[in-house]
Amino acid sequence: MGLNLDNFYASLGVIALIILLGFFLGKKNFIDEPTNKKLVNLLLSVFMPASLFSAFPVFADEGLLNLFFLGLLAGFIVMLALIFLSKLIFSQRFWHKSLASEAQFAFIFNNATFLGYPIISTTFGDGGIIPYCGFIIAFNLALFSYGIWLFKRGGSKHFLRRTLLNPNILAVLLGMLIFLFHVELPAVFSSSVKYVAGATTPLSLLCIGYMLSSANLKKTLKSWRLLVISLIQLSLAPVITFGLLVLLGFPSEVVVVCTLIQALPTATSLGLFAEKYGGRVEESSELVVISTLCSVLTLPLIVTILFG
Repeated sequence: MGLNLDNFYASLGVIALIILLGFFLGKKNFIDEPTNKKLVNLLLSVFMPASLFSAFPVFADEGLLNLFFLGLLAGFIVMLALIFLSKLIFSQRFWHKSLASEAQFAFIFNNATFLGYPIISTTFGDGGIIPYCGFIIAFNLALFSYGIWLFKRGGSKHFLRRTLLNPNILAVLLGMLIFLFHVELPAVFSSSVKYVAGATTPLSLLCIGYMLSSANLKKTLKSWRLLVISLIQLSLAPVITFGLLVLLGFPSEVVVVCTLIQALPTATSLGLFAEKYGGRVEESSELVVISTLCSVLTLPLIVTILFG
């Protein structure tokens, strides 16, 4: 499976326009900080779970099932490798201590949901969505467990229970069960969930635009630490993913999808999680901004080098 660059850049163009709309709405105060916080809570609690759940279609094809499980396995391998490397690269002993957690989060997690789904679905169709669905299970299990733990180290004894009861984890697990057992849900329910899920991408991109509008770009771009973190994440993570999966003999569909996801900018969830779970909100938002801006150059470069 190869990359259709026309579809790929068309997807990026649509995403850029919606982000610009969010930027404009932020500058004109149609979206302010209280509104953004409400959108964040809705995204993490309602719209994103609906999007993850509805991403699982019912398939009976054995080849597609194999792609799904290979995507799932690749996801766990990639997540574990990046978690291990992030602790080495951004160790609190050798890195700016106050940014260690944010840097590790940025290196491991990217916009696999907010940007990854529309890009993969538009560029590859079903051939990419199936391994993506497998990968996103591992990604979200790591995101809503280890990702939260990075900001809430030493959490209470109820941390594991709260993690497993996270709406996003429940949505992924329920969607996987329905996918595996070919459960046909009532049309009214399925349609309702899909309508709600359809709001995930535009709302998340509007939040990205708002973050850009509220950031001090001149100050942000002068922060060399944030720039270094972004460049390491945007270059090293996809290269490691590509090399590791090729070395382990994964099929091209899985390699391309997983590598492309890891080449995306740092997850918007970094700013959202920092705001919700007590991280450094300003630096996190600035890191998302820098990573997003840098990805305009690094993403096509990585695609050309690895798949050109």
